[in-house]
Amino acid sequence: MSKIIETHAHLYAEELKEDICELIENAQLAGVEKFVMPNVDETSIDGMMELEAKHPGVCYSSMGLHPCYVKKDFEKQLYLVEDWLNKRKFVSVGEIGIDLHWDKTTLAWQEEALKIQLRLAAKHQLPVILHTRNAFKETYDLIKALALPELKGVFHCFSGTVEEAQDAIALGFQLGIGGVVTFKNGGLDKVVADLPIESLVLETDCPYLAPIPHRGKRNEPSFIAIVAHKVAEVKKLSVEEVIHTTTTNAKQLFYAL
Repeated sequence: MSKIIETHAHLYAEELKEDICELIENAQLAGVEKFVMPNVDETSIDGMMELEAKHPGVCYSSMGLHPCYVKKDFEKQLYLVEDWLNKRKFVSVGEIGIDLHWDKTTLAWQEEALKIQLRLAAKHQLPVILHTRNAFKETYDLIKALALPELKGVFHCFSGTVEEAQDAIALGFQLGIGGVVTFKNGGLDKVVADLPIESLVLETDCPYLAPIPHRGKRNEPSFIAIVAHKVAEVKKLSVEEVIHTTTTNAKQLFYAL
């Protein structure tokens, strides 16, 4: 049986801190081999790297500034991101992007922060983890306009249309599929049914966005098995085929794994 690559897990989050070792062990028992941890801002770096040191070859750190944490001092935060990228190896630049769900007034700052981090990713030849809540078009247009050769990455927590998925795939990006695919009225199951499995990777976004039947509760990394089964169901594939292909996709994208 193939092992799962969990491509988006905030394992350092406060909600998971109390029993994180048990949660990692449970995920491994559920078939997870490796975890990609996206960074949020300067406050999440220490916890993320402690987990990586404690679980070598299992937990992998990314470096980036999440769009919801882009404030007036974002340039100072990005100097820190750049400094870390120069100091050591990361599996990706992330979590970066644009979020227009909470605060539209910071859009100009978010766009500038995204451009800078995309260029850093190109410079360090790293893939990117994109956050695009209520902002797929803005993010897509910005990436297309930048036209950075060889830039690759994943549209994390993808929940858009088939047309948006095709646009992302045409850019050379993967689509991160998580618990939303299990939501009864979410519509993502119908979209995923029409997408090539070769363009999908699996994620939980734990501790957020738990799949059914755990919706509304703390999401755990082991719940990625539920996502794999749902993708298999909607695509009419075996679970083994879904896991094997999405793991291959993840390893090709995050080549440091």
